[in-house]
Amino acid sequence: MAGDERLGRQEGSTGSVSDRSWHGDEANLALGEDPDSALGRTRLELELESGYAADVVPGLRPLPAPLPATAYSRPAALSRPQRPLGETTRVVRPAQLPAAVADFTGREDLVRELTARLAAPADQRAAPADRPAAPADRSTPDHQPTPDDQPAASADRSTRDDQPAAPDHQPTAPADRPAAIAIAGVGGIGKTALAVHLAHTARHRYPDGQLYIDLGGAGSSPADPETVLGAFLRSLGTPDAAVPDGTEERAALYRASLEGRRVLVLLDNARDAAQVRPLLPGDGAPDCVALITSRAHMSGLDRVHPVDLDAMSPAEAFALFALIVGEERAAVERAEVMDVVKSCSYLPLAIRIAACRLASRRTWTVSVLARKLADERRRLDELRAGDLAVKATFELGYGQLDPAQARAFRLLGLVGGPDISLPAAGAVLGLDVAETGRLLTSLVDISLLESAVPGRYRFHDLVRLYARACSERETRAPAEREEALSRLLDFYLATAARVYAMERPGDRMVDHLESTGHPGLRFETSKAALDWLFAEADCLLACVPRCTGERTRGRAGDLLLGALDLAESGARPRQYETVARAVGDAAHAAGDSRTEARVRSALGHLYSFTGRYAHAERDLRLALELDGQDPVTASRASNQLGIVTYGLGRYEEAERYLGQALEAFRADANEAGEASALANLSRLHVSRGRTRTGVELAEQGLAIYRRLGAPLRLANGMYTLGIALTRAHRLEEASVHLTEALDLFHDARQPLWEGMTHFRLAEIQLLANRPDEAVAHAEQSLALGGLGGEWRRFCFLTVLAKALMAAGQRGRAEKCWREARALRARLGSPVPEEVRQLLSTSAPDLPAGQEPFPSHRDVYGVGPPVTESDPWS
Repeated sequence: MAGDERLGRQEGSTGSVSDRSWHGDEANLALGEDPDSALGRTRLELELESGYAADVVPGLRPLPAPLPATAYSRPAALSRPQRPLGETTRVVRPAQLPAAVADFTGREDLVRELTARLAAPADQRAAPADRPAAPADRSTPDHQPTPDDQPAASADRSTRDDQPAAPDHQPTAPADRPAAIAIAGVGGIGKTALAVHLAHTARHRYPDGQLYIDLGGAGSSPADPETVLGAFLRSLGTPDAAVPDGTEERAALYRASLEGRRVLVLLDNARDAAQVRPLLPGDGAPDCVALITSRAHMSGLDRVHPVDLDAMSPAEAFALFALIVGEERAAVERAEVMDVVKSCSYLPLAIRIAACRLASRRTWTVSVLARKLADERRRLDELRAGDLAVKATFELGYGQLDPAQARAFRLLGLVGGPDISLPAAGAVLGLDVAETGRLLTSLVDISLLESAVPGRYRFHDLVRLYARACSERETRAPAEREEALSRLLDFYLATAARVYAMERPGDRMVDHLESTGHPGLRFETSKAALDWLFAEADCLLACVPRCTGERTRGRAGDLLLGALDLAESGARPRQYETVARAVGDAAHAAGDSRTEARVRSALGHLYSFTGRYAHAERDLRLALELDGQDPVTASRASNQLGIVTYGLGRYEEAERYLGQALEAFRADANEAGEASALANLSRLHVSRGRTRTGVELAEQGLAIYRRLGAPLRLANGMYTLGIALTRAHRLEEASVHLTEALDLFHDARQPLWEGMTHFRLAEIQLLANRPDEAVAHAEQSLALGGLGGEWRRFCFLTVLAKALMAAGQRGRAEKCWREARALRARLGSPVPEEVRQLLSTSAPDLPAGQEPFPSHRDVYGVGPPVTESDPWS
């Protein structure tokens, strides 16, 4: 196929209508002049993907003049006319479809499934040449087929499938095969390429011909169904003089003309169901089928099988890229090719354009292209080949939006995260949920948004970039963007603060957060509140770095405090750290000491929970220096510094910081904070041998948590008391408290604390000479404790090794000791003597009741670390 040959239009072709042009100059776009180049080879495919008219194959022979239709009268015994098509009507031949897309690849399962659906229900019927000829006395040149007055399709809504299911059997009756297959998806997803491929694959099943039309639905001037029907009727042999006026009259004659025939109708680039409905074969033509492509979902048509076309898989995307640039060239830089197709978001049109650019530049490597596409700000500009661009196909859809839809499209493009909930989208738009739902549904219906699950919406990645670009080019864009993100931040902060308050009754931190203009969501139960927090974690955290301006920075920092469960649970440690650093750096640059202090305090909290004590101490000290008068920073940073210095073995400092925290919490009437400080002092007393006072302090803290009715903090209090009772050798009491805490931690989605509690229960079982139970708990601690950093992993490995040795599983025990020794060496502390002995050839057995860490301090500090390593390195 010559890539530089112009796309022609011919009178009588069903791909164009003589009295109008759907796309004007768009049909004249070309990628290159070299007919043998990859650009030329894929020019037609690119135009198909972009909604450009590509309805006549270059080099097609001129068609003969239309033959007159053979007149007939309806036989009395038949309800539908039976005519020898080859003798009575000139139909559109298969060659008049657009040429099959070169290098079509991927979607094998979908192609197989749809090909099966296209299978004619009566393939065993006589071919046209075998059908009986019509009687001679029914052949008068001026007689037309009897119109069928039945409607082609009802307006009943059909259920939309997110993915087509594989057929259980081959269709055998008309009812088993849909009247049409409607392929919907965003521009550039490959709808036309797939439909044309299917039409060519199935054309032998439709020997009476194929009708094709580009309906221009993605442009500003979609085809008028009446005009299209006139073209179809002429292609089916109806003389010009016999073509009636009016859409209904033409549709009736069109359906009657298809009776008794096996014709495939390809309705490409449809605007909506109203445009398509008159063009569908009627019930009297059960052996005909229509293929529809559209950005809109054809949910208003009956007997239509919907297909929501998704992006390619990474493997399919690589195969498509390699077919265009060459297998060898792609294989040499496979990793870079994967980077390119990922930047293309696995969109077929984008992949083809990127591959064509590379194919036409022999001096480029794939890595050069990958670097160009890595910059999100320029990605859409880079995805251009000649005059054809990914951006152009998105602009066609954007141009159809009304003002409210266009505003929603632009503003939602500002939002980070993988998707957005309906209430959050309402906050962005400043609309109620009902109106927001209507707007978002309208965008889903035209494939500018996706809705994978009810109540949640997402953009295709490249569409998001385009939406963001649309927002940035608006005249009042800066103010509009800031207002939208401020509303979203208010929504997240108000709701996260409510979750925090439900989880921590009596904790007054939420009273010191900045006020919001949104009331936030309300929850019936604590479980529902936590479900929301963890479901929204990615979206909530993605909002933070977008809100570092003067008006929003303080609320962004407070959102990190309100969402502290995400750090404490270990659910999003790296993401939490990244966004917190962004806000902290912005606050530092602006001289905003209060916001920076609160963010440093949140970071210190995260670092202490992941065992990064040096990082934690640095940020917590800085927080107190920046704003030690802030009741939030003064209490929380001091409390956390007490934990960190205790873990580092600096007991006197720890006791001083914890005393300061206790005083600050009491001054703020923060009972939950007071209980936390008491629990931490209990741990300090126990580790220094003051077991009696350690138990008393733990009981005081637990009593406050019980009075407040805070399930998660109650679990923390039970955990602390369980440790104190273990050190007091009150093992059964300790086990009861820890077991109850374990259930509460599980319900609160705190896997880090679950792992720690299993570790403590393993200690108890060892001391009680129950090694098998100790092994079970230690294995659970290891499975759950990966979020707590390498120091905690060392502790878990150590207690598991002791439990295995006590259970007689020496081989597994030695393996655990080896891993523990490697960890300890990497962390910089001396290897304990007992590890050396166990790893020697004559390692002694360890007594089952031996203290698990005879020469070590508590789990918060197993020897003072000389150096620390990043737990994600």
